[in-house]
Amino acid sequence: MKIYTRTGDTGQTQVYTHEVLKKDKDDSLLQCYGTLDELNSYVGLITALLVADNNSHLQADTTTLPHPEVFSWLEQIQRDIFAMGFAMSNASQLRDGGVEWLECCIDSMTERLAPQTSFILPGGTVNAANIHVTRTIARRAERELVTLHKHTELAPNVLKYINRLSDFMFVLARATNAQSQIADISV
Repeated sequence: MKIYTRTGDTGQTQVYTHEVLKKDKDDSLLQCYGTLDELNSYVGLITALLVADNNSHLQADTTTLPHPEVFSWLEQIQRDIFAMGFAMSNASQLRDGGVEWLECCIDSMTERLAPQTSFILPGGTVNAANIHVTRTIARRAERELVTLHKHTELAPNVLKYINRLSDFMFVLARATNAQSQIADISV
């Protein structure tokens, strides 16, 4: 199978729903697809950064992981983001219980953190800063999904999941800094 099809060379592409639709590449549906793809790529990047950082610390018998399950969590999040694309164009493939699962992950990380008493600036470690970038991409995806939802039916859990995902990334960034003993930058 060739990677290129040449069907998009004129600024349009096909979207597979219950029927095949031809859409302009700047259509709000395709904007959402693109942002979700970017978000998924950034989740892959932060996973790779955490793996590399953790592997370098293992030689010193320390870890930079904010939580032992973080790698399995991030892989599941990537699968969920991928499933959101289907939830936008065809049938909801986003798993039931995904929002509640994210909330459990958030709660698990939060209970190990100092209470948040002020606004926090993005930053700290390189990993935490990249996690904050991922959080802002999730917020952009949420805004685009809200716009899309005005014209296209979305499964109810899509908007809830993307909202909770940005919360997850915020807490993961805090937990990453805390594990590296870097204080939050309060405003």
